[in-house]
Amino acid sequence: MISNKKTIKIALSLTINFLFFGLVSFGQNTTAKPFIHSNVQERTNQIFDSLVKIRRDFHSYPELSGKEKITSEKITKYLLGLGLEVHSNIGGYGVIGVLRTNKKGKRIAWRADIDALASDSLGVTDFRSQNKGVRHICGHDVHITIALGIVDVLVSQKKYLTGTIYFVFQPAEENLSGAKAMIDDGLFDIINPEEIYALHITPMPTGLMSTKPNWVFAGYKSLKVSFKNSNENDSIVSYTQKLMLSLKNIKSESKFWDNRNLLDPNIGLANPNTIYKNFTTVNQDFKITETDQQVSISTFISSSNEVIMDSITSALKERIGSSKYSKKLINVSYNDEFPTINNNKDLTIKTMRSLSNIYGNENVFSLYGAIPDGRSDDFALFQKQIPGVYFLLGGSNFEKGLISMPHTPNFAIDESCLKTGVNFFSSMIIERLSK
Repeated sequence: MISNKKTIKIALSLTINFLFFGLVSFGQNTTAKPFIHSNVQERTNQIFDSLVKIRRDFHSYPELSGKEKITSEKITKYLLGLGLEVHSNIGGYGVIGVLRTNKKGKRIAWRADIDALASDSLGVTDFRSQNKGVRHICGHDVHITIALGIVDVLVSQKKYLTGTIYFVFQPAEENLSGAKAMIDDGLFDIINPEEIYALHITPMPTGLMSTKPNWVFAGYKSLKVSFKNSNENDSIVSYTQKLMLSLKNIKSESKFWDNRNLLDPNIGLANPNTIYKNFTTVNQDFKITETDQQVSISTFISSSNEVIMDSITSALKERIGSSKYSKKLINVSYNDEFPTINNNKDLTIKTMRSLSNIYGNENVFSLYGAIPDGRSDDFALFQKQIPGVYFLLGGSNFEKGLISMPHTPNFAIDESCLKTGVNFFSSMIIERLSK
């Protein structure tokens, strides 16, 4: 996950506030065989200690984006050991595992990112990184381990399943290149899923899971307005900066800007009346580029939903078109360098309902707003090809001082989140296969 850095102090505050959420009920009966989810939990308990060892091994030997050779080899070995069909070196060190039940049914894909980050911090665990300058402080070691656990559990229940499950282990998520590389290297010639899913660890307390339909994170794009070069450049730049800033609809004194309010029970993300929806923010640091032919003004803009974001360029064109600078306008455009997670509404509702029914309303809840801090994940590129859902999984235990805030030097998890992730998402895949 690409994200802005935050302090541990803020992360701790978020997790404490989170305990006071009003949780949302999704109650709906499941359709899989009644005993199978008990089987899932029993098998997860049996393999939990081995999953902890696997996770600690990945954590101890992290590899940067595009260099995940040993990580990939370990994943391949594990999948082959469970009898899966395996395709390696897809889009770099990407790995695909295919679990075929040899019975007609749905085709479901699960994605896990596998790369780590450059970091010189020592970490807070006893099993610290052995690769100098590299650490798993975004939780991808957790994502890999949960995915491998899901493979094991589903293999153990294979006789009760139908259809095909694909496991996509993606390299180079941190630099947003791995998903595209796998697609360009023929990923969807090898697999043809009808649905695709993924998770990311968050600083929520362990045992909890959340998501929402449509945009989970606010859209974050570079907005550029270009004009013909002229002796009016100074006034054009000043006019355009003011015009772009006028798009912002959050006051400078708003509680919106304090990240500790993201999980506030009254105005935070879990409240239907959250302040984190229908917003647009504009970065006040503008970049001015001038050539012999044109002058361009660009900055970053963020918005909570696709409708607002898509309307901005046309609105700017219209306003400039009615100004005295209309004949000098060349273009208004976005740079889509930051893909936006966009959860399929129908699948989000259905999967949240089934998980709530199996694991309890108190553990599964919906967000109502978009997280407004410039996060991105190239899982979004898979979602452009196939309907999918991106889940947020809690990994913190604040009583023990374990705060799973990605991209912070003291990133740490309560390893019980491995069990939660394997249980929740093994059951979710089973439910989707049974439809």
